[in-house]
Formats: sequence, C-alpha cells, structure tokens
Amino acid sequence: MNVAAQQYKEVQRATAGDYVASHSELVRRIAHHLAARLPASVEVDDLIQAGMIGLIEASRSYDADQGASFETYASIRIRGSMIDEIRRGDWVPRSVHRRAREAASAVRSIEQETGRAASAQQVAARMDMPLPEYQRLLENAARGQVLSLDSHIDDHGEVETSARGGPTPERALERSEFGRELAGAIGQLPEREQLVLSLYYEQELNLKEIGAVLGVSESRVCQIHGQAVLRLRGRLKAFEATDAGLGGDDD
Repeated sequence: MNVAAQQYKEVQRATAGDYVASHSELVRRIAHHLAARLPASVEVDDLIQAGMIGLIEASRSYDADQGASFETYASIRIRGSMIDEIRRGDWVPRSVHRRAREAASAVRSIEQETGRAASAQQVAARMDMPLPEYQRLLENAARGQVLSLDSHIDDHGEVETSARGGPTPERALERSEFGRELAGAIGQLPEREQLVLSLYYEQELNLKEIGAVLGVSESRVCQIHGQAVLRLRGRLKAFEATDAGLGGDDD
C-alpha cells in the first residue's frame, strides 16, 4: 500500500472514531427512550451495547455526500441494532402478538361497520372479554410489542446501503410510501391518540412525562398508546405482512 493510501485509511479510522466518541450520548438517549415502554426485564445496558455496535457500523459506512446528517443516519442504525437485539431475545409471549392481531382485526371490522373510531368498550365486547382485560391487552401491546410505530418504520425503511453507503432507491421509495400512508392514518385518529403519539414519537417524552402533561396515569397513557397502535394496525395494510411473521400460537 502506498503512503497516500495508508494516510487516507488512517484519516478514515480517525474520523470514525470521532463519530463514535461524540455520539455515545445519542446511543444512551435512544436506549432509554426505547426502555421507557419495555418491560423491566429488558436491560438498558443491553440496548446500549447493541446500539454502540450500530453506531460503530454507521461511522464506518456513513457518506456525507448522500445528504443526510450523521446523527440522522446513525439514529436509524442505532435503533435498528437495538430492535434486532430485542427480537433475538423475544420475551413477548406469542399470545400477546396473537391477541393484538385479533384486536386490530376487531377494530377494523367495527370501524368499517360504523364509519366511526371504535371505542375500547366496543372492541372488548367484540372480542368477548371484560373491559379491564382488554385494557391490560392494550398495555401489554404498547409495552411489549416491538411492532411499534418507530420500529415498524425501521422495518420498512431499514438501512440497506448501496455501494456509496446510503439507502437503496428501493428502500427509500418504500420508506416514503409507508410514511405517507402512516401520516394519513395518524391524521384520522381520535385527537387524544394523535396527541399521545406526537408527544411520544416527535417530542420523545416517555409515558410518565406524557401522563403529567395529560393529567392521567402512566397506565392510562399506555392504554391510549396501545389503542392508537392497534387502530393503525387495523387500518394500514403495511402492517399485515409483518404481523404474519410474528408468532401466532400460544406457547
């Protein structure tokens, strides 16, 4: 290897190291944001470790010429690595996945029949379960499912890199199409569900902080969040393919 090539590689390594050193706090922030809606059995340290791997990979493949900032690019890789880690140790019972799909189907049926947003009471009745049991299902779905809005966007916009290190054209198109469909569906949600999603995904407040804003318990925020996600799952065709890949039968 000639001197110029060697010097170029050394600069590349130094730049990657700078990215990792200066963005470690980003990893911790994303890890704590994810952990706020996951069961206590999920260790934040495990998420941080997985996220650091994503950050290192991002630092090696980032290309500033693609237009996105490094933080935007790295955030996708970091979150994707954490979600992969969660899925590898899938602590979500298959029964939760199955019941969540059933609830989404019930929501879709009721809304098609009535032309209005399905209430928790209507969905519980359609599923022939007591309302408190349905509310627990909502909490389990919101806290336990990796199929939340941000992870689903990663599923449909996962960073598959081209030779220059950016998302492939196919992935970029798929991501934009799902984003438009998702934005339209969110705009049709009941106002309180829209607010919870905005505070959670855009303002990055955790469930406890949202509860303080709305003047309700953290448990109630979790139920509202869960209902919103189930409603979107019932309305968005893009969720169906991923649902089919989740566990179906009870353990």
